[in-house]
Amino acid sequence: MKKWLFIGILLPLLGCSHGSPAEKVLRTQHSKNDPIMMESPETIQEMAVPNPIQKQDKQQQRKTNALLNVPLIKQNPELKYGCEVTSLAMMLKYAGAETDKMKLYTEIQKDLDPLKRSASGDILSWGNPAEGFVGDMTGKRAGYAVFDKPMVDLIDRYLPGRAVNLTGKDFEHVLDHVSSGYPVVVWTTGDYRLPDRWESWTHGNEVIKTPLDLHAVVLVGFNETTVYLNDPLSGRKQVPVNKKNFIETWKVMQSRAVSYR
Repeated sequence: MKKWLFIGILLPLLGCSHGSPAEKVLRTQHSKNDPIMMESPETIQEMAVPNPIQKQDKQQQRKTNALLNVPLIKQNPELKYGCEVTSLAMMLKYAGAETDKMKLYTEIQKDLDPLKRSASGDILSWGNPAEGFVGDMTGKRAGYAVFDKPMVDLIDRYLPGRAVNLTGKDFEHVLDHVSSGYPVVVWTTGDYRLPDRWESWTHGNEVIKTPLDLHAVVLVGFNETTVYLNDPLSGRKQVPVNKKNFIETWKVMQSRAVSYR
């Protein structure tokens, strides 16, 4: 989750470094009417990659619910702001690729433009996450995020010709992809709710406007009311989240999603 940390001076550390609701659920009871967190997916059957010759009725059934057994990988302690590459590591592991989060950390494209701040600590200029990871993923210095294009390029290194950029697609298309047996890395916020804090800075002649509270997770399943996520920050597998609310947040975050076929 990408949020401000204030250490001594106003140094913005914008990364997946704070607790998410998936952690809070371990400490507090959530009612069945909670608008975000849903019941555990105990009754949903996990599905493997489907046989392409399955009958049409089973294919239709897949579109109403799915749950993939994607391995869980935690971003901490090594990658304080590494939710994107850690989510990608989960997805690639599921696809059978030989890699891990630290290898992907070294391989992901970086935008090396330095962070420049005003005297009051506001960001004046920095990198563009559409071009590469902005800042320091380890948390030793300020770090932020990376968006879909550098992630797609990295997927194609491990699965040549198989990367799929679902950014900008309707969420039903994303769910169809999951129902076909492919997990999807999606961008959201740390608590899966609508972002309420935005920041902007310059990058060359561009103005980057983006939420501070930015997070990436793996979409591993869904049913009519719920989506299920592997969250690299909370370290929880198949976290149940209200589907309607999640989709609203995902759209505000520019409908970013990447996968493979």
